Amino acid sequence: MRILLFGKNGQVGSALEPRLQHLGSVVSLGRSDLDLTDIDGIGRCIAEHQPEIIINAAAYTAVDKAEQEPDLASILNSDAPAAMAHAAKNIDAMLVHYSTDYVFDGSASTPYKEDQVTAPDSAYGRSKWAGEQAIAEAGVAYLIFRTAWVYSLRGHNFLNTMLRLGKERSELGVVDDQIGSPTFAGAIADATLEVLLKIQKDGGLREDQCGLYHMTCEGDTSWYGFTRKIFEIAGLKDIKLDAITTDQYPTLAARPAYSVLCNDKLSKTFGVALPHWEQCLVQCLGERDGKK
Repeated sequence: MRILLFGKNGQVGSALEPRLQHLGSVVSLGRSDLDLTDIDGIGRCIAEHQPEIIINAAAYTAVDKAEQEPDLASILNSDAPAAMAHAAKNIDAMLVHYSTDYVFDGSASTPYKEDQVTAPDSAYGRSKWAGEQAIAEAGVAYLIFRTAWVYSLRGHNFLNTMLRLGKERSELGVVDDQIGSPTFAGAIADATLEVLLKIQKDGGLREDQCGLYHMTCEGDTSWYGFTRKIFEIAGLKDIKLDAITTDQYPTLAARPAYSVLCNDKLSKTFGVALPHWEQCLVQCLGERDGKK
């Protein structure tokens, strides 16, 4: 199969690239290869490569900065995916796209299902929701995977920030009243590959399989609980960790207080389930230790 991957240098994209080799030939593009604010350029790129599967792992992910750059966030998270969807439809290709728990306002108390009402409270969340809508309305064969609290050993993310602060500080306050599911980028890549291998084996994406799916690690915790487990596994013992509230750590963008996603649809449709978040954290930090 011919695969075109956007966002090869991001957390999910960099994890996906080597795994996609199991499916066929892969062309991987990063920011230096194609500026995704060039909407017409996206269409030309897809027409040139003629892929059977397009995977968009690129996004504007600076949640707080998006409050100051809503137009740029909208271009990258909505206009660019829309262009990919229309170009994919023109060549009868399938589009795989990743979205976020930030499409919800966090007012729930049980895991969100795919058909629950969205109500994003941030510019980032609104831009990602608009991207979902644009893809769904394009008439293309598509899979949208909503994920959450993504981390890896690569780039700027919560895990790497905590590992750094754990060595620099003697005391640290971490928010304990926001609940979600930390999700390892490697687990997202593994699950995506599983889904695509099943589709390939079955001869293509069926119409009833097309649509929106939640894809997060199992289990949930707070940022404070996540940090405690990071420090425990990493052996960072000489730091006092304090649980604080969201009000004590103000940010430009609103965060959902509860953003646990229900993954039942993914499991029932494709037989795919991600491991528990603690298991994935052990795996991720084990890879870090192996590189030392």
